[in-house]
Amino acid sequence: MSTTAIVIVIVVALVVVLALVLVFRAAARRSQDKKRVEASEHRDLAAVAKLEADRKAAEAEERAARARREQLAADQQALDAQRAAGEAADLEARADELDPDVSVEHDADA
Repeated sequence: MSTTAIVIVIVVALVVVLALVLVFRAAARRSQDKKRVEASEHRDLAAVAKLEADRKAAEAEERAARARREQLAADQQALDAQRAAGEAADLEARADELDPDVSVEHDADA
């Protein structure tokens, strides 16, 4: 084999190796780009899911606050009803004391 042929074979081999390296680098770059896009899509989905979770948590907190307000209103209404019943009983007792036709001692025993 002549020196020229050896040089040509070496140059062709180097060109082939260089081409393969470039092809593998390009493939690796495409693979990384694909993974970056996929990661970005996952991050976007995670952000949407987080917003939805935050919205649901806010709704739950709002519902709990509304329930607490309703419970407080019910408790207040019950106290008002007890007070009104006590006032009514006091007024009825006072009326019985004032009424000459009602025996207070007899009703107290009943």
